Amino acid sequence: MRAVRSLPLLRSAATIGAIALLLTACGGGGDTPSAETPSADMPAAEPTTTVAGGLDGQALYGRCAACHQANGAGLAGAFPPLSESEWVTGDPTIPIKVVLHGLQGEITVAGSTYNSVMLPYGGTGDMNDAEVAAVLTYVRSSFGNSAPAVTADEVAAVRAANSGRTTPWTAEELRSLM
Repeated sequence: MRAVRSLPLLRSAATIGAIALLLTACGGGGDTPSAETPSADMPAAEPTTTVAGGLDGQALYGRCAACHQANGAGLAGAFPPLSESEWVTGDPTIPIKVVLHGLQGEITVAGSTYNSVMLPYGGTGDMNDAEVAAVLTYVRSSFGNSAPAVTADEVAAVRAANSGRTTPWTAEELRSLM
């Protein structure tokens, strides 16, 4: 086997590996747990949130829990909490944009700064409008949050208004919309 001599190549391979790991860990291509069969990451005691069409936001949250944790507390220094977060409970277009197109760079949540990447889920065809609405409705009404539900129509409007976007949002861009 030949030794790799180029540091940029190592960085590229590491980046590809990290992206593959995140896709696997955060639900890309995998099954999501159902509410009927809770996993260790998805406690059964939390209520199931369903939206029109019967979609289960709690089950869909399974793809988010690997990073944001089953309790919405996030991972210190890596992934911000969703519990009692102004980014989640304020204007619903903000979390819709994040799920559709992702988020990159520094963001401050509950006084702590995070600098990571959230992959897009809704904009890549992984989640349709009703699924994005269901998972956001669950997040906005769980973990100590009490924000109104998100509708598939709201998601469709945000998707249409930002259809040309090809890059993740930054906190600075989103803060200007708050």
